[in-house]
Amino acid sequence: MSLEILDQLEEKIKQAVETIQLLQLEIEEKNESIQQLEQQKSDMQQANDALRHENDQLKHEHANWQERLRSLLGKIDNV
Repeated sequence: MSLEILDQLEEKIKQAVETIQLLQLEIEEKNESIQQLEQQKSDMQQANDALRHENDQLKHEHANWQERLRSLLGKIDNV
């Protein structure tokens, strides 16, 4: 009887070890996914920053062109 109990205990231990190993693999996969998502987030933040910078430059350029056009129109009005 005790041999049968030991066999059952051994089987449960084997199952527990297999379950732990599977869970460890899942954790590793999740960690890799998290790292990939963090990299994507970082890349998107950099792209967003670059677009904001470009947008600011274009706004500044637009304002300069408007000022130049106003100046030219003012000169035409004076003629």
